[in-house]
Amino acid sequence: MFKRSMMILLLLATVAGGGLMYGYSEQEAALKLDAGESRATEAASQKVTVYVTGAVNNPGVVTLAEGSRIGDAVNSCGGVLPTGDAERINMAQVLKDGQKINVPEKDQAAKALGGSKAKAAGPGSSKKGELININTADAQTLDSLPGVGPSTAQKIIDYRETEGAFQDINDLKKIKGIGEAKFAKLKDKICI
Repeated sequence: MFKRSMMILLLLATVAGGGLMYGYSEQEAALKLDAGESRATEAASQKVTVYVTGAVNNPGVVTLAEGSRIGDAVNSCGGVLPTGDAERINMAQVLKDGQKINVPEKDQAAKALGGSKAKAAGPGSSKKGELININTADAQTLDSLPGVGPSTAQKIIDYRETEGAFQDINDLKKIKGIGEAKFAKLKDKICI
């Protein structure tokens, strides 16, 4: 009878040990699965998707690694066409998810002015007849525009630093204090 009791006790201990091992292995599998899902979510959040248009070989939507630059997006679309003006966009700017990048044509500013050969002004220039580049002009040059004072000039610079370069001159209307009337006075004096 003692042998029978020992066998039953040993059998119960084996079953209990096996149950514990099975439960532990199932818990490990569940933890691994949870960790795998969080890594997949992190990997998805480390990508940015941008829309590249204008003077590029293959315009369209591209997905790149987070921290990529505008130059990377343009190169993913086959690079700038010979008619494109890569000097008018900041190729080193870090991409933001959902951003639209427009590579302008070289003669787009002249076309906007009815074919005249107006030149874009540099950061310190505001000669009569020259366009002021709102992406590169300093506060003093922006202040020389009609209806733009020192505070509005600073708002334009702050916008460039936080949101990136202006992609279109109409984006200037996103600045608080620049409405349709003020923009109408500015549009023939600015470029990007």
